[in-house]
Amino acid sequence: MLNTLLDESKLLGKFGVRSVSQALAKNPLVLRLGNEESSLDYEPAESTSPLFGGNSNWRGPIWFPLNFLLIETLQKYHYYLGDEFKIQCPTNSGRNLSLWEVSSDITGRLINIFLKDENGRRPVYGGMEKFQTDPHWKDYILFHEYFHGDNGAGLGASAQTGWTALVAKLIQQYGEYVLNNKSPLFRSES
Repeated sequence: MLNTLLDESKLLGKFGVRSVSQALAKNPLVLRLGNEESSLDYEPAESTSPLFGGNSNWRGPIWFPLNFLLIETLQKYHYYLGDEFKIQCPTNSGRNLSLWEVSSDITGRLINIFLKDENGRRPVYGGMEKFQTDPHWKDYILFHEYFHGDNGAGLGASAQTGWTALVAKLIQQYGEYVLNNKSPLFRSES
């Protein structure tokens, strides 16, 4: 399961874990029941279908609640399995990481949605030039409902300070453990 989850051609994106595999863009899942046919494809941004109100946050974009629960689960399994259990992240990269390190990798990808890149642009703003360049707006961070599965641009409601505000906990945890090279396992010092 982790091999599929951590595969960058499927679920693992540059800015987090997608809610549906990118592989479905070319090969949609088709279900036929009698005379009815339904399909599921990869939609990285807004839905191309009016079904379910046109909301696509569970059909391809990056969704903070899903990512947060995944990070927490990986951390819990790390506490059980320890540093010795390793998996390639990303899949087929040759980079073997503990589950804690995998959770930190995903955390870093989510945080990068809001950080300026090498060109001073924040992925969260996508093509919104006012927010990318205007000195009065460029540091006004919006917490969107979900994020483009490929480029991290904010989508849906832009004042989603509920679940997307979880990034604050992720930043704190990332700073505490990753940036300070601190072990997440609570071992006594002898």
